[in-house]
Amino acid sequence: MAEKEGAIVKKGHEEGLKMALSLLEEYQLPAGLLPLADVIEVGFVKTTGYMWILQTKKVEHSFKMISKLVSYGAEITGYVEKKRIKKLKGVKAKELMLWPPVGDISVDDSPTGKIHFKSLAGITKTFPVEAFAAGQKGSRGATIKLSPCGGTSSTENCKSVDNMKSDNATATEL
Repeated sequence: MAEKEGAIVKKGHEEGLKMALSLLEEYQLPAGLLPLADVIEVGFVKTTGYMWILQTKKVEHSFKMISKLVSYGAEITGYVEKKRIKKLKGVKAKELMLWPPVGDISVDDSPTGKIHFKSLAGITKTFPVEAFAAGQKGSRGATIKLSPCGGTSSTENCKSVDNMKSDNATATEL
């Protein structure tokens, strides 16, 4: 696919999760925004901001602080930029009995501490950004424990997306 040309690709849960978390951190998005499970592959094209995440199955997560159930598909795609993911596909939030797709996520600058989710129908929901921080509990008591450094709290071992090399695969191999 042309969108994936020149991508950095990480395969496997551990490496893929590290890359996904590194992207969130680099683009100033909350670390708990994407509670992923059984990651197969994560890819990112620095020049366009295009990213994709493949999981073995969809994941549903309830963000307890805001009483919101969110479904993350087996394939998630979008374009990442500073404090924003646009043209997002594969993420849905439960509203009453419906599951409208979320098409855009943006984070305000620090003073407001708000994160905005815009559906493809144009409906926007706003929540406190801390509801999506790593360490928040879901409704079933599961804690989002995420670290872009593979579990270490030290940032000296972290790699930004700029410094990551495609050790595992290239997009042209897909």
